[in-house]
Amino acid sequence: MLEHGGRLRRAAHLYGIPAEAWLDLSTGVSPFAWPVPSIPAEAWMRLPEDDDGLVDIACTYYGAPRMLPVAGSQAAIQALPWLRRASRVGVISPGYNEHAHAWRKAGHEVDELPAQALLAQANHFDVVVLIHPSNPGGERFDRADLLACHEQLAARGGWLVVDEAFMDATPSESLCAATSMDGLVVLCSAGKFFGLAGARAGFIAAAPALLDALREHLGPWTLNGPSRHVLRHALADQAWHVQARERLHVCSERLAWLLASHGLVPTAGCAFFQWWRDERAEAVHEALARQGVLTRRFVAPASLRFGLPGDEAAFARLDAVLGTLALEARQS
Repeated sequence: MLEHGGRLRRAAHLYGIPAEAWLDLSTGVSPFAWPVPSIPAEAWMRLPEDDDGLVDIACTYYGAPRMLPVAGSQAAIQALPWLRRASRVGVISPGYNEHAHAWRKAGHEVDELPAQALLAQANHFDVVVLIHPSNPGGERFDRADLLACHEQLAARGGWLVVDEAFMDATPSESLCAATSMDGLVVLCSAGKFFGLAGARAGFIAAAPALLDALREHLGPWTLNGPSRHVLRHALADQAWHVQARERLHVCSERLAWLLASHGLVPTAGCAFFQWWRDERAEAVHEALARQGVLTRRFVAPASLRFGLPGDEAAFARLDAVLGTLALEARQS
């Protein structure tokens, strides 16, 4: 199993701080969750049904011609590599490490490259896997450049796979609308924007033949009934979408300013997190953890990802802890 953020119980045990006393900034999940209503009993008691309207609502929300609900985009990440014969695969680095892991596990030849190098060398690969916006590097790509990369790959039967888990705050940059074209695959996560990571819900947008193959590979009931019920309402709540996007952008900008004011100038970021790349990352991660602030540490490159504080108290606490660290640094 690969390392991920959100391991709060492990941190609580390791540092001897009760879980409820932590400020957990280790994930990129929005702290502003969509308000989940009561779930009807039949959602728990009956098997999920594909004709409940969820797919139509999802296609409208994401702007995709066709979609398949899956148990989080992780389910698609693990399944897609098994739908191709052995291929040369280029994966963005740094990035969500499950992508490269899944393609290697399925027997493909995998190279991990920085974003620009990956796009420049796309002709060397059968499959290119990007994250847009990138996690944790924050890279953004021109939509025309991505479509040109797809055209180059598709001409020889290749795929462009774009993980848009953090795209919901900037939907105009999404490639979902173009996924009727063979070889363009977009992964969407409902957990990040809606703050519903525990629902393990996502969607894949692609051409019909690939969606049919993925559906056959995954089998029936890819998404449970309660999650389907919640998502039908969350994806349709347009007024909440507008408010949430504005709130995420404001909060992320505030976080960037706060980090910079303490000497941790973000290297990159997006609406869901800020990323600080520095050789001192491990020491800062440990110092924060000893005071009950959990960040996501990356070893290569040495860096920290800071998720969004969810309220004024969280911002004040992070400000105070970072101020303490700066004081300790001056005194040492």
